[in-house]
Amino acid sequence: METPLTGNIRPDREPPDLPEYERAGGYRALRKALLSMTPWKVVEEVRSSMLRGRGGAGFPTGMKWTFVPKGPDAPRPKYLVCNADEMEPGTFKDRLLMEGDPHQLIEGMIVSAYAIEADVAWLFLRVEYALSAGRLAKAIAEAYGKGYLGKDILGSGYSLELYLHTSAGRYMCGEESGLLNSLEGKRATPRAKPPFPAVCGLWGKPTVINNVETLCNVPHIVNRGADWFKGLSRTGDSGTKLYGVSGRVRRPGISELPMGTTIREILESAGGMQEGYRLRAVIPGGASTEFVPAEHQDMPMDFDSLQAVGSRMGTGTMIVLDDRTCPVAMLRNLEQFFARESCGWCTPCRDGLPWVEKLLDAVEVGRGEPEDLELLAMHAKFLGPGLTFCALAPGAMEPLRSGLSLFRDDFLRHIREKRCPWR
Repeated sequence: METPLTGNIRPDREPPDLPEYERAGGYRALRKALLSMTPWKVVEEVRSSMLRGRGGAGFPTGMKWTFVPKGPDAPRPKYLVCNADEMEPGTFKDRLLMEGDPHQLIEGMIVSAYAIEADVAWLFLRVEYALSAGRLAKAIAEAYGKGYLGKDILGSGYSLELYLHTSAGRYMCGEESGLLNSLEGKRATPRAKPPFPAVCGLWGKPTVINNVETLCNVPHIVNRGADWFKGLSRTGDSGTKLYGVSGRVRRPGISELPMGTTIREILESAGGMQEGYRLRAVIPGGASTEFVPAEHQDMPMDFDSLQAVGSRMGTGTMIVLDDRTCPVAMLRNLEQFFARESCGWCTPCRDGLPWVEKLLDAVEVGRGEPEDLELLAMHAKFLGPGLTFCALAPGAMEPLRSGLSLFRDDFLRHIREKRCPWR
């Protein structure tokens, strides 16, 4: 089984420096792209590979790149932004790539910037990732020293400046238009769409925003081709995937596996459930996706399969709910996070999420009333897609909506017994 994304990563040692990365084939894709491929050819190769964004939305990467104006009459400058503001509970996969193989991300950013004819690239990193920041800064300096960044890269005539920006560390900075506002020095609130960033992004110029894992796939696709990349997968969604597991499993962490690996196999890669605990459900793709009950363990973890059962792939990093954990308390913790991280820009999110948190808190400690379930269901509906300014509140409602359905008896028991049965 090939693991192109994590092949250079050694948990017990420093990441590869520039000479080590080059000996492993690093920057070969950059030479190939800049010296023998047009930008449009790179876009076509990535589009043919069917690479879908690994940040949560799953939008086709190559198609996203086609929306950027190109050619001599295109607005300048153009920007590529790497979204490395990883913060959602249960999600920690990009950190592995940045700490373990920073040159892979930098090469991916340069090749991607070349494809969209960008002049400047920004690496937008959350401030808490201090180790990532240090290793990325060192790798960027090495890349500049070798002529992989800056003016006339490899004598190709293409130039690119790459900047590392450490953010203030708020969840809204991961929403692409909030990220752009933050990068411009403003409050990280979302922007109205349209216009979309591809035509009017950073400082009003065309901008593509891609996730860390997405960009790390690009050099491998350029090196080995779209068909190879599609062949890595078990399903129609191509490539490998960094799957994460947290919760009461024996070895919480990250594994690179073929796209379409089943939930059961991913749990087995984490050593299975801890002794004495039984799997009850998983939140498959970070905290903003709907619960998938244990009976779906043999379902492939890919975009289409999860959508078919009412959930989403998200980031592919699952949170395990076991049979000895209170689901109401788990939901309260998640909604507490989302309420705290709301930017306050729109009323449903600003006022609705704290209301949800208080209702869940009351139910969890035994002060809830039967009508509280109807209020929670009302929020799950009216904070849904299309009713708020951005996707934060709808994402927060996904685990709540499914939790109210799957764990209704647990909610009722809290209300009936006026206590938490798990305490």
